[in-house]
Formats: sequence, C-alpha cells, structure tokens
Amino acid sequence: MDPTRIRNFSIIAHIDHGKSTLADRILEATGAVSAREMSAQFLDDMELERERGITIKARSVRLAYRARDGQDYVLNLIDTPGHVDFTYEVSRSLAACEGAILVVDASQGVQAQTLANVYLALDHDLAVVPVINKIDLPSAEPEQVRRQIEEIIGLDASHAILASAKEGIGTADVLEAIVRDIPPPRGDPDAPATALIFDSWFDPYHGAVVLVRVFDGQLAKGRRIRMMATGKEFLVTRVGVLAPRAVEVAALGPGEVGVLMAAIKEV
Repeated sequence: MDPTRIRNFSIIAHIDHGKSTLADRILEATGAVSAREMSAQFLDDMELERERGITIKARSVRLAYRARDGQDYVLNLIDTPGHVDFTYEVSRSLAACEGAILVVDASQGVQAQTLANVYLALDHDLAVVPVINKIDLPSAEPEQVRRQIEEIIGLDASHAILASAKEGIGTADVLEAIVRDIPPPRGDPDAPATALIFDSWFDPYHGAVVLVRVFDGQLAKGRRIRMMATGKEFLVTRVGVLAPRAVEVAALGPGEVGVLMAAIKEV
C-alpha cells in the first residue's frame, strides 16, 4: 500500500456535537456501509455506548475513497470517545493519526471538552480540520462559532466546513478536506517493524485481538513480535483490516491500521 494514498484521522468533539453522526455519514458516503445496514451510530458497538449515547472504546474502520481529482485513497477513521471521562482513550487513538476533524455544534459553540480534545490533538502535532455542525438548526450561529474557534482555540477557521451530519450536508467537503489537509503517514517499509497498539478486545477463539497502527516495517503472519512494555514475544497468526467487517490481509505496512492476532492472553 502506497503510504501517500493513506490518511489516518479521528473525529473529536464535545459530547452531543454530532461526532458519531458525522462518522456514520462518512461510512455511508464511502460505501463502507449501505443505508440499509446503517444502524444509528454504527461504530458504537458496545452496549453501554449505545445506552448512554457516548463512544467509549476506540474502533477503527478502513474506507476506500475516490477523491474529486480521480485518485483513490484509503481513509482510516479511528473513532474516539467524546466524553470527558475517557481522555486516555482519546490520547491513545490520536497517537495513531496524522489528523483530526474537530466538530463544533453551530448552536452551542466551543465547549470544555472541545478544548480538551483539540489540545490533545495539537499535543500530538495533528492537522486539525474544523467542521461547524448542525447548521440546519434554527438556533445555529455558524459565523459566531467560527470566531470562537479562532479566538478561543487559536485555529484558522476561515475555511471551516459548514455541515449538518444529520441531513448529510457538507459530508463530501469533509472527505475532500481529509485528503487535502491531513498529511499522509511516513515510514520505512524496510525497517524493523514498529507499531502502536491503541485498542484491544478479547475473542474466545483467538485470544486478545489488538488494533494496531504500523509506523515502520511490515506485520505479517508468521512474524515474531515483541511487546515493548513486557518484553514478551508472540508469533503473529493473523493480520487483517476492518472495512468495516474484518478482512484478512497478507501484511500491514507503514501507515496502515488493522487488527493483529498472536494468541495473546492479555495486553
């Protein structure tokens, strides 16, 4: 996979500003999920998340996107929690990205968690793409919110995208901004493999399934890997991507995001 055609990004927002809805519109627009398959908040697959309407764990989905310039790209959307209680999960997810879409409610403006999340993104040197959401609301004041983004956060919001994730307005512009404004990943395919684990879950048949972002080298079936925190070594039994269903692949290279199995009992 040519790293220059990859974009790794998260969506960050204050709770209820429309992060999960925008993620769903992006999944629909790229054809990853059909409208028939689309349940409200597709990426929120834990029961507690749906119940409380907040995203807790990070999840990743690989999207195929043909840009307006005719080039094909792979977009890795790494979902992040929007709730104040899950800052560690946000930080871990952002470490796997080169960019973030900042979603701000056009009627509520910049809120406390908006600031906390955007500062985390800037701490990770991410390119931040501002999106002013819910412009369809009668109480929407997009120009005032644009000024808030510039004055309170210090981001240039002159090209902030005006959107309504609920109505599907602005989704195409968001996708183009991801390709245009978020830098591609860098990495050496011939270097020793290095990767970041940013999420994991337990599967009764495969043990721990880990979500990884590869920085250098290749992760492939049959390779030995070492967990740097514990020093333990494992033999990789399977690698794949979530698109959004799991698809097995031969290898994951620099910039790619996917799942890895290696009979790991705990992470």
